[in-house]
Amino acid sequence: MTTLLPHSDEADRIPPCPMVDFVNIVSGKWAIPILYRLIVTTNAVRFGTLQRAVAPITQKELTKQLRAFEDIGLVKRTAYPEMPPRVEYQITELGRTLKPTLDSLAKWMTEHKSDLLEKKSQP
Repeated sequence: MTTLLPHSDEADRIPPCPMVDFVNIVSGKWAIPILYRLIVTTNAVRFGTLQRAVAPITQKELTKQLRAFEDIGLVKRTAYPEMPPRVEYQITELGRTLKPTLDSLAKWMTEHKSDLLEKKSQP
């Protein structure tokens, strides 16, 4: 038998967690590595160079992520009318505002990686 709790207006006043929106934007295994690579690279990066930098990402997945980031203004794509075609990607000013956050995550991972991997390998 299910017991229903009385409805509380207090629960309705709790603002939504901003981390849910953040995770929706950077969801996917490769989202953060792609953004971080573009942030720490000062110049525009060609597709192949970016793919090698975040290997072993597939071409399809990298294309999908870059398009999503371009759509929301985190990444700028520049296509040059040359033969063979040349396309470069660069982080936007909006995307660059993620640098302190991603630097903090990178530092945390560097400091705690061995502890995390040790616990993960334990039965």
